[in-house]
This record gives sequence, C-alpha cells and structure tokens, in this order.
Amino acid sequence: MNPSTIVMAKELPAGSSQCGGEQLQNNPAPLSRYESQKRRDWNTFGQYLKNQRPSVALSQCNCNHVLEFLRYLDQFGKTKVHLHGCVFFGQPDPPAPCTCPLRQAWGSLDALIGRLRAAYEENGGSPENNPFGNGAIRLYLREVKECQAKARGIPYKKKKKRKLNNSIKSIGASADQYKNLMQAS
Repeated sequence: MNPSTIVMAKELPAGSSQCGGEQLQNNPAPLSRYESQKRRDWNTFGQYLKNQRPSVALSQCNCNHVLEFLRYLDQFGKTKVHLHGCVFFGQPDPPAPCTCPLRQAWGSLDALIGRLRAAYEENGGSPENNPFGNGAIRLYLREVKECQAKARGIPYKKKKKRKLNNSIKSIGASADQYKNLMQAS
C-alpha cells in the first residue's frame, strides 16, 4: 500500500468512502505522559548499563547498579543541597548564592524508581528479583530525603496513622463490623 494513499478517517468528507478497497489505518493512541516518561527512563537506564565497562546485561543488573545510576544522575540535578559547612545550611530560602552542589531532588528520584520498577516487571522481570524494589534502594531514598530536608531546613515528619478503633466506636459500629471492614480492604 502506498503511504500517500492512506487517509485518516477525520479527513474524509461526510458521506464519502475510501475507494480501492483500502482499509483505514488507525494510528495507535498516543502514550500518556507517565508511559512516555517510563519508556524514556527505561531506555536511559538500559543505555547506562550498556555504557558500563564491561557492559552489564539487564538480567545481571542488581541494586548496586541502580544505586550507581542514581548517583550518576546527581550531576544533572537542579536542586541546591547545602553542605554542613555552608553558612546557608538549614535555611529554606538562602539570601545569596553559594558553591554547594546541585543534586537530583528526592521527589524526582522517588518517582523515577517507581517508573523503573514498573517498567522492569513490564519487560519480563520478576517482582521477586526487581532491583528497583530492593531495600537498599528504599534506604538510599530515605537518606536522600532526610539529607535534603536538613540542608534546606524543612522538617519531614512521618504522618501519624489514625486509629480506626476509636473512629468506629464513636459511630457505634460493632467489633464484627470492624472485622468485616478490615477484611474487605
């Protein structure tokens, strides 16, 4: 089929049909922003592994490679992280520039790991062996979050979970209803 004869459905005038018995070709739906980012991130990580000396096959990738990748990405970061010796350490809005390094923001790294974790499994990796879900990665992200929060003077406090027992008792629910509610979720 000649590509120049392909006509999109929206381009056909009302009441006309395509001659020659050719089928309309539908373009695949465009990827969502998340799917596009996930694909781009997956390709970037794959390229990073290929550029290692010696190159690393995806099947041989482990959490250490992921940690090295995250540290490698810091050089492209845009978030100022003040060092302990900096006069602006702990100030959310420093009044003047300083020589402290730019890093990847914790939120960006966290989102990246989430996308790569999903992409790993979508590309045939097993959830049990997913290097992006390793405890060392979670620990690294927690340390980055705390370090950046201290450097900017922003306290990150863990949200306290509400106790459901008191809420349910206050509306008059029985223990059996509470158990049913918990089993349903």
